[in-house]
Amino acid sequence: MDRQDYNKAEDAVQKAKWTVNDYADKAKDYIREQKEKNAEPTHEGWLERAKENVADAWHDTKDAVSSAWEKSKDVADDAWDKTKDTAEDAKAAVKKSTN
Repeated sequence: MDRQDYNKAEDAVQKAKWTVNDYADKAKDYIREQKEKNAEPTHEGWLERAKENVADAWHDTKDAVSSAWEKSKDVADDAWDKTKDTAEDAKAAVKKSTN
């Protein structure tokens, strides 16, 4: 995982980590928004908003981790291919020198 992918994953996790004070502020915002819409704020509505935040963070984290996996896999595959090529070249050189 390169630094950029790690930072993306870390950022997604940080966005999902609401502190108690963050929850209180976001709950107040939810209540205020509902009142502005002349709607009754509900516990279920608040939980739905919190769930959406966590789901968004999960998708961001999953995307960053998947990207890191693919990049790591590509690097490993390239390294393996280069190792095999080098071994084949060495084998051919040894064979050539013994003939």
